[in-house]
Amino acid sequence: MAQIQVQEQRQEQRLSQTISGQQLLQAQLIELPIAQLQERIETEMHDNPALETTADEDFPEYQEYPDGPLGADNPADSADDYEQQREQEERVDALDAALEGIGRDDEDLPVYQGGMPATEEREEMVYGEQQSFYDQLQQQVGETPLSEQERDVMEYLIGSLDDDGLLRKDLDSISEELAIYHGIDVSTEEVGQVLRKLQEFDPAGIGARSLQECLLLQIDRRDDSRLKELMQEVVSNHFDEFTKKHWDKIQAAMGLSTLQAETLQKELRRLNPKPGASMGETMGHAMQQIMPDFIVDTQDDGTVTFTLNNGDLPQLQVSQSFADLLKDYQQNKEGLSRQMKEALLYTKQKVDAAQGFIEAVQTRRRTLSKTMKAIIQLQHRFFEDGDEASLRPMILKDVAEKTGLDLSTISRVSNSKYALTRWGMFPLKYFFSDGFVTESGEELSTREIKATLRDLIDNENKKKPLSDDALSDLLKQRGYPVARRTVAKYRDQMGIPVARLRK
Repeated sequence: MAQIQVQEQRQEQRLSQTISGQQLLQAQLIELPIAQLQERIETEMHDNPALETTADEDFPEYQEYPDGPLGADNPADSADDYEQQREQEERVDALDAALEGIGRDDEDLPVYQGGMPATEEREEMVYGEQQSFYDQLQQQVGETPLSEQERDVMEYLIGSLDDDGLLRKDLDSISEELAIYHGIDVSTEEVGQVLRKLQEFDPAGIGARSLQECLLLQIDRRDDSRLKELMQEVVSNHFDEFTKKHWDKIQAAMGLSTLQAETLQKELRRLNPKPGASMGETMGHAMQQIMPDFIVDTQDDGTVTFTLNNGDLPQLQVSQSFADLLKDYQQNKEGLSRQMKEALLYTKQKVDAAQGFIEAVQTRRRTLSKTMKAIIQLQHRFFEDGDEASLRPMILKDVAEKTGLDLSTISRVSNSKYALTRWGMFPLKYFFSDGFVTESGEELSTREIKATLRDLIDNENKKKPLSDDALSDLLKQRGYPVARRTVAKYRDQMGIPVARLRK
């Protein structure tokens, strides 16, 4: 009796691991932009002989999604059937048990239809060249000794980085997301250990959780010297004065000569606050490599539709020869030798992997469609007129509630994806911004306030630049009751110096 219970526990554990692996694969594909998805599909086809393309050309280049109520998922995708089949194939460790489930492989194998036939001509919408930021980090992951779990955590951390290369999620949240959404049980300390390995990647400063940590990581890689010690002291102990450019206070506090202070200031200015952006610059402007995942069309009457750009994605299916092989084994399973049983298990594993990959690609398509549809609905005014001030406050939670997807999924969809619109090419993150509520209850976008702030600064008297207090007063006159401290915050975020440095 105890033996049966142990066997059932092991079977349930393996099933859980299989499902978690599928969820992780789906999360990885959802995060990939179209160009990298093409590469991933090519790699998967090379590694799995049971996955192949079909010559059927009777399918559209992309599907069109008009702006309107969110639709239901395509029932033809058979997600429930797929999971049910997974549950039925829980005894994959025993060869004879695997034979018992052969009959279920007669079901129709899922086919993913995406991309144009190779025989058709189309315009390539690719801007720039060379490796992307994500590709460069993934390449370094492959060169780093990691366990399978560490590798999964590392890929999740990379997917959580902002475009500037900094990690603004706290480790507790990442640990919870890995456990809840991907079945990876790791402590905050274990996530921190993997993060420290990520912070050893190039360029220096990648994976930092704050600007201060980013600069310290870069300083740490310098050769030991008195100058390095001084730089560390400034960033560690005088960071507030450093960010405000109060060099007179720093010089007095550290007892530096004028020459020492000037040398120290010069070296600190060489540090890069955005290592992710510099990564693109050093690799042939890879950050400007853009193949839009979405093509948004705005009609003159205000109707907004969008299409998924499928690029050169092939139509995928499970190899018919593998399916035929399983049928042959089924018809002769009573007389199979040990070697043939091993071959059968190998065939089933490859077919399962191919089915799982096809389902993950289908899930990516559905998820991207839902997300973009919600963004268009929430930001409809912008897609009508292209005016940045028309962007309403919108955060990840708003899109998550509208789509029924979790925050982690929306974050992954929004990362590294672009939309080609009538008004230009925009990263999906462009459409997100915090909100600001006035006393009258009117909700304003911080982006709208920043645009007005920039307009005020651009038109100020350069001989007498406006102080933050003066800017705050002018914003209030225009209907934006923003405090001086908030003005300073927005100005810093836009990279605009204080008034005395704008002369």
